[in-house]
Amino acid sequence: MIKWVRVVEVWLKRATDNDAELIFDMQVEAFMPLLNKYEDYDTNPANETIDKVLMRINRRDGGFYKIMADNKLAGAICVFWKEDVKFWISPMFILPAYQGKGIAQKAIKLIEEIFPQASSWELATVLEETKNCYLYEKMGYYETGEKKKINDKTTVVFYKKVL
Repeated sequence: MIKWVRVVEVWLKRATDNDAELIFDMQVEAFMPLLNKYEDYDTNPANETIDKVLMRINRRDGGFYKIMADNKLAGAICVFWKEDVKFWISPMFILPAYQGKGIAQKAIKLIEEIFPQASSWELATVLEETKNCYLYEKMGYYETGEKKKINDKTTVVFYKKVL
């Protein structure tokens, strides 16, 4: 029996100021369920301003990239470097309609390919979101041991990948 598998073509495109409102709206849509669930009003990207999105787009030490899946905007990933070779991902999100299709995995691979000079990658995620933790571990990231309790419902866990 032949099983058909749909392959999604994923690519990244550097965001510009013109993308700020769209990325902001997508960020709110993607993170609002987590904001409602964990009530982490100080750290959740759904609670940020469009000015913060613009700041990330225009970072001199990084920027926002739109995640395109089959020529549709499926999410975004922001990357910056602490030193020339130590990179940080924050935030990354996939719109709910595109989740569970392997798009995040492909986006992480692509962003790592864009910056081959990186010796390490770091990120943080909500510990209680086990699917997110599984994704990062599957991509070669490991827990650093650093955790930050946000409130009674939420703990942020830090991940790293050394190349």
